[in-house]
Amino acid sequence: MKLDNKKIFETLNPNKVWVPVLIGLGIVFFMFYLDPNINAKTLKGVFDASAWGIVIAILVILGRDAGYVYRIREITDRHLTWTRAIYVIILWEFASAVTPSVVGGTAVAIFILNKEGIKLGKAIAFVMVTAILDNLFFVIGAPIILFFAKGNIFPTSRVMEMKLGRSLEVLFWASYTMYALYSLVMAAALFYRPRVFKSILLKLYSIRWLKKWKHSANEYGNQIIEASKELKGRKLKFWAPVILATIFIWSSRYLMLNALIGAYESLDVQEHIIIFARQVIMWIVMMISPTPGSSGTAEFFFAQFFAEFLTGYTFVTSILWRMLSYYPYLLLGAIFLPRWIKQVFFVKKDEKEE
Repeated sequence: MKLDNKKIFETLNPNKVWVPVLIGLGIVFFMFYLDPNINAKTLKGVFDASAWGIVIAILVILGRDAGYVYRIREITDRHLTWTRAIYVIILWEFASAVTPSVVGGTAVAIFILNKEGIKLGKAIAFVMVTAILDNLFFVIGAPIILFFAKGNIFPTSRVMEMKLGRSLEVLFWASYTMYALYSLVMAAALFYRPRVFKSILLKLYSIRWLKKWKHSANEYGNQIIEASKELKGRKLKFWAPVILATIFIWSSRYLMLNALIGAYESLDVQEHIIIFARQVIMWIVMMISPTPGSSGTAEFFFAQFFAEFLTGYTFVTSILWRMLSYYPYLLLGAIFLPRWIKQVFFVKKDEKEE
């Protein structure tokens, strides 16, 4: 596999920070303009939050990031120091924040790990493992949490009904099926029969109207075989920590919003479960968003999914939610990226010359 450095640096461009910021701000001002209930008094409502609720939300999101750092260290057999792992996660999150969610930052993550001194085959394997584990959390965890939500998972919103009708439910279950099939196929390819997977892939891309992508399919098949070799024979000692870390990471991602909503409104256990479950649904909507980091999409759908729990605090909570869960990674990425480039491309080069 050859990494296209030019394309990757086009993604890792600090100037791209402004695109999602402007989209997000544009949607916020649009909502402010259209909704007569949003005014200066509404904005002052941000100060009505319970201090403990905000503190808990911040601690939970920091815990999630710590989980990411821990997981990447464990997956890479602790090749990365804690400092290098922090750099990797910040840049990975930055790449995800400046690209459409459907694209993600996979290629960038492989590039970053490779430049941190991890062999390309291992870097591919490690990134694929994280992707499969993340998908499996959704595939296995979604039915469980939806069961506990007792069917109250799809919001009853007039705007949603007018625009989407029942298509949101169809979209969710269709996406769930696709994620489940993808996870099953990729797990089988990586851990069971990588060469069979490549053979099927090449036969598929031998069809006349798919032939122009056959070279890419062959390269992808080789990546799977190489990644499979790296993961072969891994014991429970390797898998247990990374699986537990994945559960912790995604639970923290969702619980942060529970804490934030709880800072404004008193919630019972069932309401907490419903809020958690609805984030699973909204995650699917955000994953197919064409905008960088789901900018605009996230702000709009937040109101549709959670307004019933927040009364007059929906607008300010949506802003706080994005300020805690999204915008920090744009800022940190823009700060850390130049330092990382200097450390990886110039400091290491100077060391080699010496």
